[in-house]
Amino acid sequence: MINAREFRDALGCFATGITVVTARAPDGRFAGVTANSFCSVSLNPPLILWCLARTAPSRAVFVNASHFAVHVLAEDQAHLSERFCRPARNKFTGLDLTQGLGGAPLLAGVVALFECRSERRHAAGDHVIFLGHVERHRHTKRPPLVFHTGGYRGLGRG
Repeated sequence: MINAREFRDALGCFATGITVVTARAPDGRFAGVTANSFCSVSLNPPLILWCLARTAPSRAVFVNASHFAVHVLAEDQAHLSERFCRPARNKFTGLDLTQGLGGAPLLAGVVALFECRSERRHAAGDHVIFLGHVERHRHTKRPPLVFHTGGYRGLGRG
């Protein structure tokens, strides 16, 4: 039997980037969550995936949205990761937003942005895997925010 806490600690040894995934439901509701379960799947066609807990309050928004946006956070954007990692009434209040494909709210100043058509969803244990077809993307040369062993890190260049 695997101890869940020890398993989570072992997974934390793998350094990951931090993303915020956003979407707009057909009824106009916005959703946004912090996710480090993001990866590329294919270059041709351009596909990415990310995972969301089945119990997430925003699950219905993501399931019903035609599009979602994945924002790779910059080293100085830990405050956005913190904002979107907890349930809140309106996580978007006071943020500088633009509208993306499918009405997904887009955050400013991120390292990279992937605007995706929601392609497929797969149930996997206590999570849902979202597969997205990338329709637009952009990136900068800013350093990314990294998460490792339970904390935020920089890349420590130099």
